[in-house]
Amino acid sequence: MTPALPPRKAIVQRRTLETDVAVTLTLDGAGEADVRTGVGFLDHLLTALARHARFDLVLTCRGDLHVDDHHAAEDCALALGMALDQALGERRGIARFGDAHAPLDEALARAVVDLSGRPSPVIDLGISREMLGTLSTENVTHALASLAVAGKMALHVDLLRGANDHHRAEAAFKAVALALRRAVARDGSDAVPSTKGAI
Repeated sequence: MTPALPPRKAIVQRRTLETDVAVTLTLDGAGEADVRTGVGFLDHLLTALARHARFDLVLTCRGDLHVDDHHAAEDCALALGMALDQALGERRGIARFGDAHAPLDEALARAVVDLSGRPSPVIDLGISREMLGTLSTENVTHALASLAVAGKMALHVDLLRGANDHHRAEAAFKAVALALRRAVARDGSDAVPSTKGAI
């Protein structure tokens, strides 16, 4: 009988003068999410990411929303990226690369991930509205970029089409989720997936 692999889990607390973010992340989960950032549409996007990546995620944020939503969006994404990085450890025995398309009605998003250890976000969502609920749309892109930086990954996200900005943003997060699900998948080896021998 093959011994059970240890769970890939991380707990991160990120405190600044602007926010206090707590994250518990399990990579090999069922997509259960409890996200409470104080910004409804951000909750919606992060919940969709966890659900479709099949990550179990508990994330809470107390932030300076009396200023605006920027610090909450940025710091939640940074804390989630830090948790992802910690849960992956040396990144042994993972697929490393993942790509996916995700439609949401008329919108179609593409995401490509490389868990390379080298942060490189390239995000083009083409959203035109200023706000989605109480989330500034510029922070949709910024959250994905922050996730890539703290998660130490190359992340390319493009919106191929779509007229509804809610659909565009949500399709982007779902595509990232599906790409991450493939990239973090265990491949049955104990090797680091790099010619360098380390990530």
